[in-house]
Amino acid sequence: MTRLTLSFDNGPDPEATPWVLDTLREHGLRAYFFVLGKHLEDVARRRLVERAVSDGHLVGNHTFSHRIPLGNDGRIDAVEAEIVATETLLAPLVTGPKRFRPFAGGGALGPHLLSARAADYLIAHAYTCMLWNSVPRDWQDPDGWLERALADCAAERHTVLVLHDVRNACSAKLEDFLGQVRDLEIEVVLDVPLPCTPIREGKIVGDLQAFVSTPMS
Repeated sequence: MTRLTLSFDNGPDPEATPWVLDTLREHGLRAYFFVLGKHLEDVARRRLVERAVSDGHLVGNHTFSHRIPLGNDGRIDAVEAEIVATETLLAPLVTGPKRFRPFAGGGALGPHLLSARAADYLIAHAYTCMLWNSVPRDWQDPDGWLERALADCAAERHTVLVLHDVRNACSAKLEDFLGQVRDLEIEVVLDVPLPCTPIREGKIVGDLQAFVSTPMS
């Protein structure tokens, strides 16, 4: 059976995130939400994280600023500024295993995703690093992303789909997409295929070096 793991990046957003949560609830589905640390400084947005957790979704760290991929970030304190700062805000809201999704700057996979120091930090602090194999670019094409997402689901045995719970992204077509997923009997799961998690709970289990800009020690 074809499988699909849903994930939503860049929230929480006061307009889009409640809509996404409502839609997922109506369909009885669970997903991943990778949030930005800068949004967690707002009380109302933190409440949306609490709601997502209450609804059974899994929430992870997607950097603080979402500005520069860590593999290209030359700041000495980039790990502290992006991963640690977000985790400090997220920890009171989310318990259990820690999850991180790197910022890619457009969705492409490659060594720009992580620095060696960032990878070492994720390993030392028992993170799971969750990547993807489908980015239908909903933030650029709020209508056309649906067909690209379905094509990716048809091409992969297990698709890890990146959508965005921000304004003018996936919301307008999400209900239609999930309906077609149901009609096609695609199984929506929280499992993630091994190639999309090079680090699992602090252990290297995949080709991590392909996503790191400099050799690891």
